[in-house]
Amino acid sequence: MRRRIVAGLALAAMLAVSSLARAEVKLAYVDVQRALNECQNGRAARVKFRAELQKVQGRMQREQAQVEALKDEMQKKGMLMNPQELQNLQDQYSRKLRVFQNDYRDTRAELKQKDNEITTAIIHDLAYVVRSLAERNGYTMVLERGQILWAPPSLDITDQVIRAYDAMHVQAGTLGSRQTAAGQAGTSSKYSLGQKGSALPDMGGETSKRSTIAR
Repeated sequence: MRRRIVAGLALAAMLAVSSLARAEVKLAYVDVQRALNECQNGRAARVKFRAELQKVQGRMQREQAQVEALKDEMQKKGMLMNPQELQNLQDQYSRKLRVFQNDYRDTRAELKQKDNEITTAIIHDLAYVVRSLAERNGYTMVLERGQILWAPPSLDITDQVIRAYDAMHVQAGTLGSRQTAAGQAGTSSKYSLGQKGSALPDMGGETSKRSTIAR
C-alpha cells in the first residue's frame, strides 16, 4: 500500500511539473521569406534592383547583338574576303566576344553582391525586430517557418514583425548593426532579393539558379 501511495504521489508530481513546464513555454514562428518580401525596405530594394537589372540587360543585349552581327558577317562574307580582311574581321569578333563575356561575368557578380548585401542588411534588421518582440511578449522561442514541419497559424507572428519593422521607418541595416553588436545570429544565404533564375539572360554555359524570394 505504501509503495502504491509513493508511486501515486510521484506520478502526480511528474504530471504537475510537466503541466507547469507546458504552461511556461510560449512558442511562435516567423516566415522570414515573406517578411523579406513584404516589408517596406524589401519592396523598395526589389524595385531598385529590378530597375538596375533592366538597364544592365539592355546593355548586355546590345553588346551581344554586336557580337552576333560580326559572326553573321563572317559566315556570309568570309568566303568573299581576302585573307587579311577575314583575319581582321576574326580578330575584331574575338575581341568583341571576349569583352562581352568578361562584362557579362563581372556584371553578374556585381549584381549578386549587391543583392546579398541588401538582403543581409534587411534580415539582420528582421532578427533584431523578432528579438524585441519576443522579449516584449515573453516568447520562450521563435522559430523560422522553413524549419517547421507543421504548426498552427495562431503561432505565426510574421505580420507583427513586418508591421513593427515598417513602423520604425529605418534605413536597411540600421537595426542590424545593433543586432550584430549584440552578438546575435546573422543571415542565411538562401534568401535573395533577386529574381528567379539568372539575374541576366543565359547567354550560354551559365547554370540558372533558383532564387527563394519574389515567388
